[in-house]
Amino acid sequence: MSLSRVEIITSISKIEPLKRAFSKFHISGMTVYQVLGCGVQHGTQEFEIEEKGKDIELLPKEVVMIVLPTEELNDLLEFVKKELYTGHIGDGKIFVSEVTNVIRIRTGEEGYEAITKGEK
Repeated sequence: MSLSRVEIITSISKIEPLKRAFSKFHISGMTVYQVLGCGVQHGTQEFEIEEKGKDIELLPKEVVMIVLPTEELNDLLEFVKKELYTGHIGDGKIFVSEVTNVIRIRTGEEGYEAITKGEK
């Protein structure tokens, strides 16, 4: 079974609703970490800035990282896009990458079994 990693960068206020909604996709494991960053707007709240000479402002964000079967990826992405969309600067970004393997260190399980509730 092929696996994909999804990293979602969003505002702190969106983490709890997103976390609760993941249960619809049977996602029980995730990693969330706090970061500072900015996109093409250099961390401004509005895009009406001069590009030249503007200092970059790093804003607090959260990153949610999950791994799931690739066959479930499109449904999850559509859901996350709808859940996080406001139409304003700062809605966030979603990064998707292929996962070649996952190993649960404690049991030695690999692949999909390493991210599910199975016990060895």
